[in-house]
Amino acid sequence: MKNEMFVIGHRGAMGYEPENTLASFRKALELGIPFVELDVYFVDGHLVVFHDRRLERTTNGQGLLIEQNFTHLRTLDAGKGEKIPTLPEVFAVVGDRTGLNIELKGPDTVEPVVDFISSQQQMSRPKEQFLVSSFKREILIRARQLDPRILLGVLVNGPLQDHMDFASELKAYAIHLPLSEVDEPMVKEAHNQGLKVFVYTVNEIADLEKMNETGVDGVFSDYPDRVAGSRTFKETPGWL
Repeated sequence: MKNEMFVIGHRGAMGYEPENTLASFRKALELGIPFVELDVYFVDGHLVVFHDRRLERTTNGQGLLIEQNFTHLRTLDAGKGEKIPTLPEVFAVVGDRTGLNIELKGPDTVEPVVDFISSQQQMSRPKEQFLVSSFKREILIRARQLDPRILLGVLVNGPLQDHMDFASELKAYAIHLPLSEVDEPMVKEAHNQGLKVFVYTVNEIADLEKMNETGVDGVFSDYPDRVAGSRTFKETPGWL
């Protein structure tokens, strides 16, 4: 075994409860998971926790999320009778019991999310409780401009070296890689550039063991207890 990995519950614990719902985040807490990931759009003046651009896959609604008003969104069933939550509602549930990896989605999201994080820091919440990530470079650059102290994660969906160089220049905390693209030399290069490596989405025990052998720092999982129940689990990410 090369290292111990940190686990981040993907959209809460979406292998057990509807993704990005309060039930999913409560399940992650029940499992004792120290960090959870969620997706945020800014819709009708609210930070809405939701992954897709459209409503159909995870709710009984139709159409583009950002074209809806908030009142209508709250009438939708997001699975098992759960409603689409807001970021403050999720934070009210998890409090300081778990950290949050907030993936920024859609237009006009970065400013209100950074404002939210700043408001929590003013109430003595440590900045290390929040990790902000995105696939979009302009969003991450803007987040860095708004708060030079914020922890950033660069989500990868293209040529890795290009993303690695960008993450290093941005002074990002981590680079988030798809499971299919990870190998040991890649992880070593990221570490040499001062970047943590988090991998998405890792659910199978064989893949967990493989990621452990490559030396990654952490994984996103729909079943985070599988990581927590394995010999590879690390209870904190090292920065807390």
